[in-house]
Amino acid sequence: MTHPVIHIVDDDADIRDGLAWLFDSRGYRAIGWPNGPDFLQAAASQTPDWGHAAVLLDIRMEPLSGLATFEKLKQMACPWPVLFLTGHGDVSMAVAAVKNGAWDFLEKPFQDNQLVDRVEAALAAAVARADAEGQSRQLKTALASLSQREHEVLAELLQGHYNKNIADHLGITQRTVEFHRANIFDKLGVSSAVELAHQLGKLQAAENENRPNRPAAP
Repeated sequence: MTHPVIHIVDDDADIRDGLAWLFDSRGYRAIGWPNGPDFLQAAASQTPDWGHAAVLLDIRMEPLSGLATFEKLKQMACPWPVLFLTGHGDVSMAVAAVKNGAWDFLEKPFQDNQLVDRVEAALAAAVARADAEGQSRQLKTALASLSQREHEVLAELLQGHYNKNIADHLGITQRTVEFHRANIFDKLGVSSAVELAHQLGKLQAAENENRPNRPAAP
């Protein structure tokens, strides 16, 4: 994996230069942007291969505020974690942004080590999320490759049924069940029914987490 990029979006050149020096000294590649539109144009050019990056975003900027820049970044489905840099009077806005999907915020002035630690935590979480999403995609592809009969055997396995019971329920021989079971395990990359149930449980939990909440019925 290439070195992570730290995008610093702030209309104060001194802050941009200072933060760029800080992250360069820690082995990161830092890029400064004087405003939201310039940064968004550069970010849009990265899709669909976003790479590994984090964004430090000043909350008060012209002509596009940090909050508006963040909203446009979300609309682009950009996976980079965003940390807001805020003054004391803007903490409430930063808290609202975190509730809306930003990773974190830091109130100026902040300690260099604290900032780097927060950014590193955000980058690590982004990697973990990307890995989990990749595993989910692979599992969905594998599930789609199962035959109709394999899906039927899979459903029986997930109910904890033994091969003999599955054979009786489906009207096939136990040897045929064993054949389909081996194919299912091979396609889904698992070695046991317990591991199979665990992987499918994680997939379902991830899908439930990503599913938008429905409004309550009146």
